[in-house]
Amino acid sequence: MNNCFFITGTDTNVGKTVCSTLLLILAKNYGYQASGYKPISSGNNGKNNKNNDAILLKRFSTIKLTYEEVNPFLFPEPISPHISSKKHNIPICTNALSLGLHNLHKKSNYIIVEGIGGWFTPLSEKITLADWVIQENLCVILVVGIKLGCINHAILTQKAILDSGLLFSGWIANCILPKNTYNFEYINILKKYLKSEFLGCIKYFYHLEDIYNSKITIKLPHFTN
Repeated sequence: MNNCFFITGTDTNVGKTVCSTLLLILAKNYGYQASGYKPISSGNNGKNNKNNDAILLKRFSTIKLTYEEVNPFLFPEPISPHISSKKHNIPICTNALSLGLHNLHKKSNYIIVEGIGGWFTPLSEKITLADWVIQENLCVILVVGIKLGCINHAILTQKAILDSGLLFSGWIANCILPKNTYNFEYINILKKYLKSEFLGCIKYFYHLEDIYNSKITIKLPHFTN
């Protein structure tokens, strides 16, 4: 699927949504009809029974989408989806994930698919989200939350992506801590170990909304043909 990128992270809460929304903004600036897709989310906002990450993807999509088109599977608790799926007796059907993706593909020519947790987040006792990404043959972008331990996590995730046979389209460094003396060293060594294109670095923002009023410091990945 052309211009369809799956966003994974070295961990949960490393800034996949921030990176996804910035890529949607860039895609819009390039003239694309861009859609955000969060096939599975865990944790609603307690106000309108929706997930805040999915709300942001809907907000920054170029085309008008319903919430359900952006986020077909929403589980209330911020826990692994395989636990929520079992607890609420709602199996996560990969055919439904694919149906949602292909519906967006009919409406748009640039799609950002945001994962949940890390690369091997389980959907059940038998499959992980990575299995579905492989099935759909999606290009992958890795978000690295810059902190102690991120180098190991990034290299292991890269190995899993490359072993899957998917195209590793790029990676983004996201500075998730307000003060981290060795950010430069972390990013510099990651540039040597990671084999895909470095798409840029996002500095730490005390107020997340400020990021949308600042210059975007990452770039779109190479387009596939």
